[in-house]
Amino acid sequence: MIRQGTQHSLQRSLIPLVLATALLLAGCSGASVITNSASEPQDLGNALSPANLASLTAVVERNPSDAQAYNIRGAVYGQAGQHEQALADFNKAIGLDARFAQAYANRGLLYQATNKFDLALADYHKALGLDASYAPAYVGRGTVYRQKGQLLLALNDFNKAIALRPDNAKAYYNRGLLYQSQRQHQFAIDDFSNAITLTPQQQDLLAARALSYLAIDDTKSAATDLDEAVQLNTLNIQAWIARGLAYERLGNTEKAAGSYAKALSVNREDKTAQAGFARVGGQAGRQYQAF
Repeated sequence: MIRQGTQHSLQRSLIPLVLATALLLAGCSGASVITNSASEPQDLGNALSPANLASLTAVVERNPSDAQAYNIRGAVYGQAGQHEQALADFNKAIGLDARFAQAYANRGLLYQATNKFDLALADYHKALGLDASYAPAYVGRGTVYRQKGQLLLALNDFNKAIALRPDNAKAYYNRGLLYQSQRQHQFAIDDFSNAITLTPQQQDLLAARALSYLAIDDTKSAATDLDEAVQLNTLNIQAWIARGLAYERLGNTEKAAGSYAKALSVNREDKTAQAGFARVGGQAGRQYQAF
């Protein structure tokens, strides 16, 4: 359901977040190839192993006319970043079954991951023309629309995906990013919270929600989310920087300095981390308690 007043506000140009930590969002919209599950993000785990790929290849070789076999292997190739192999498998699947909506959606997401947005949109349109109830294709198309700044179209697609599949974490996440970009932070927090409930322990979701908490001055909640985010990925420099800002606002200079120091241990040249560390009186060579 579209929030009251949202369509009018979304007709305005994209409003950037007034947060130095907005860089957190830079890595939050990366594509992962759609599989049978409608819930995103997802972790394929051992599906990316060489042994599993070999097993999938054996299935393809035994069933050379099975479009689904190519589609599944293509999805795994896509998750592994082997884009050429993935594209070849999706093309083969579509060649075998021109009405295979999921293969079009998967290929669309692959095109999206390689910034071929027009090709991605064409495949999402095709997938939805074949199966108007296929929620992942609405999520994928909505994400492309969001990336292109076509926010009303994006909102409509995310709303449709959520109506079809209320368990679709990726739809909530991307709609949350859209609300966040328009400073509708409480709506964004609600969507991020739904996504986190569906797929807990996802650092991108926690970091995104933390940004909106910071924007509405709920700094304690932001710090809690960032505590978890940095433990899930100790190399996430932007999460460490955001955590430093949160604890700086809370007046805890020890944890703030510790967070900025952790960010600098990932990249000593990061200017934002350097500035934060200096701002809280950080001293090179001193050990700080991050937790």
